[in-house]
Amino acid sequence: MTASLPRQASPPDEPPPEDRGHMIRRRALTLLIIGLLIGVPAGYLVISANQSRDSGKDKEEKYSATGLTPGWPSRVQRRLYRIPIPGASAEVAYYETNNWKTSRLYAQFLTSDEGLDKFLKTIGTRRGALKKDDIAIGARDRRVVGWEFTGSGPWSGLSHTHKNPTPTQDIVVNWSKPGHPMVYVVSRTTP
Repeated sequence: MTASLPRQASPPDEPPPEDRGHMIRRRALTLLIIGLLIGVPAGYLVISANQSRDSGKDKEEKYSATGLTPGWPSRVQRRLYRIPIPGASAEVAYYETNNWKTSRLYAQFLTSDEGLDKFLKTIGTRRGALKKDDIAIGARDRRVVGWEFTGSGPWSGLSHTHKNPTPTQDIVVNWSKPGHPMVYVVSRTTP
């Protein structure tokens, strides 16, 4: 009689043989995880790079602009240069220049008689201080933004000076539209 040896059990650390369906699911899950680990950060980098590039283009466009830009100066600019443009103003445009010696904000706006009075009062002057036919904005500043005060008038202006660091404003007002003066301001400050 031949003795048969008892069958030995497989060692406990060896997994049972894997069937084909389980192997395919495991590999698919592994590929999905690897894809997500690579794809999500790569996608984030692409989106971030595009936003950064677009932001740079906007800033480049803003700071390379020459002449007046339609729209309102920022609140910080209006406060810094003390140009409190009245709320209901139209045809608002501005331009800012900076160098090591002097910073300037050029602004223009169409307002009402009440708006002009409020603007002048806020900067510390009044309508009576405007001098008829006084073009207070100098030729250099007019060239920078292309202002020509030669159209229909009447015109009036004033220079509202302050000691540094408070800005000085040169103001010209065109009265050709009754009840709706067009105001031109150059505010300059020396840092």
